[in-house]
Amino acid sequence: MLVNFEDLPDHSRIWVYQSDRPFTPEEVEGIRTLADTFVTQWTAHGASLKAGYEMPYDRFFVLGLDQSEASASGCSIDASVHFIQDLEKKFNLDLLDKMNVTFKQGEYISYKPLLDFKKMAKARAISGKTIVFNNLVNTKAEYLEHWEVPASESWHNRFIKG
Repeated sequence: MLVNFEDLPDHSRIWVYQSDRPFTPEEVEGIRTLADTFVTQWTAHGASLKAGYEMPYDRFFVLGLDQSEASASGCSIDASVHFIQDLEKKFNLDLLDKMNVTFKQGEYISYKPLLDFKKMAKARAISGKTIVFNNLVNTKAEYLEHWEVPASESWHNRFIKG
């Protein structure tokens, strides 16, 4: 069952997929159409799942699931990953590579391989104040409070020299 992302309770489970590049306006519309269809039909053991999504910065796909009525099963999680893989193929995107870091440089959003991010930290091109996207958040509450945070408050802190 498709619901507005904003209407999902704070305890909802969240999956954040970062793109290697911004979505074009045409891609945003195409992704919305496909996501509406997927989420409307998404089930676990025959039970409809109450879910929503958003695409912040036209750069991320964030899927949220209210598990209070029906929880995700292994098969339903697999279905969501297959959906993301289909988006990757259809729009020539990289959404599943977790070895990259997305962060803000001013108002610009940068996407770098983890190795380059480490080099930038060593060269002090980024600092603990650099806003990073912590895609390891698990709930909507964590997403709202701890997704866009200074590197010093995220797992990225291990690369920042004091």
